[in-house]
Amino acid sequence: MSIEFTKMHGLGNDYLFIDGARFSVADPAELSRQMSHRHLGAGSDGIILVNPGQNGAEFAMRIFNADGSEAETCGNGIRCFAKYVFERGMTDKTDFVIDTLAGPNRVQLTVSDGSDRSVGSVRSNMGQPRFERADIPMEGPAGRVIEEDLDVDGVTMKVTCANIGNPHAVFFVDDATTVPLAEIGPKVERHPKFPQRTNVEFVTVQDRQNMVMRIWERGSGITMASGSGSCGSALAAMVTDRVDRRVNVHLVYGTLTIEWADDGNVYQEGPATEVYTGIWVG
Repeated sequence: MSIEFTKMHGLGNDYLFIDGARFSVADPAELSRQMSHRHLGAGSDGIILVNPGQNGAEFAMRIFNADGSEAETCGNGIRCFAKYVFERGMTDKTDFVIDTLAGPNRVQLTVSDGSDRSVGSVRSNMGQPRFERADIPMEGPAGRVIEEDLDVDGVTMKVTCANIGNPHAVFFVDDATTVPLAEIGPKVERHPKFPQRTNVEFVTVQDRQNMVMRIWERGSGITMASGSGSCGSALAAMVTDRVDRRVNVHLVYGTLTIEWADDGNVYQEGPATEVYTGIWVG
């Protein structure tokens, strides 16, 4: 069966989008493993299915990582999703709700004044964060995980955790750009303390409005960016009083702005880019 897909990315975090109303995908986990392969497939951090919404949501999004596991939410993916449906005329709204496994996500689009319906940036409501250990989830006594010792192959690392629809384990380091992600990332992702695995972020705080983040993404490995990872990292920096409640997160190919607003919700804002459309012949 031939499937039309569109490759999109948010600051280098790339996904293959498939219109679920047009193409039936019987085994999205296996399809994601095949399509996402960097050498044998189209190459991506996963696939995203664009489905009709229910219960008041305009659309529903399903995300499958490169290893076939299903993710609860995806910050970069949600921005690309919003651009995808708007620029294809699937909605005329610039403010609408996308349903995810983590719950409803309201997006607000900044659109050019021209006739091309071009989406410049997207602001997304990622919901209210959770910090209790049971909500990460992480094994251990009740309470928040704030700069707690974590033994990783005999090395003690201090971890701060947050859940913003999916789990994040954050480490503050002198230079996030030099951390051996490929070595440490999988060890933390699959650490026995995290029964559902975890995303892993390394952060260097520059000042109270700026921080650098690098990520090992659960189910996908090293990615160039992560919207939810940026939120989780920013939240960890906020609860440890390293940054203000609005901060710029600097990634490999650009910057996301994260705000923990007075309404208790976390908002992320940044660009989304379409790369190309192709046909997958399975």
